[in-house]
Amino acid sequence: MRGGRYRLERLVRHRRRAVAAGLAVTAAALVAAGGRAGPEPHGADRAHGHRLARPVRPHPVVDMVAAPVRIADAATVRLLRPGDRVDVIAAQDPSAGSGARVLARAVRVREVPEPLDGTAGSGALVVLTAPRATAARLVGASPTARLAVTLC
Repeated sequence: MRGGRYRLERLVRHRRRAVAAGLAVTAAALVAAGGRAGPEPHGADRAHGHRLARPVRPHPVVDMVAAPVRIADAATVRLLRPGDRVDVIAAQDPSAGSGARVLARAVRVREVPEPLDGTAGSGALVVLTAPRATAARLVGASPTARLAVTLC
């Protein structure tokens, strides 16, 4: 082979490059082979003596929705800004026999719409971003309970 000796000498002079190239080829071969030398029986230990772990299950995605809620005290709603976190508390009618209960914790204020004329006596509307189940509780409680918020 013509020029083979020159190539070999050049390769010896540049050993670092040769070793790096060899490692790159070996790593590519291992990746292509899936990192295994051959098939393993089910449940067999790996080379380091560790058992195969069960795959990690991703957390379910929480479906967030916007929930328009009427808060009893309009002056409190004027303190809110989009991005604030609030707890929503329902105060039941005392004749029903139950007191206040927390409907939602640390839900984010999405929007504070401008009040319409003539609705100041009935509280103020605020749009909250909450998980779907929490939003259903909030909207379901609005007609029967007086809702209040606390800033978190």
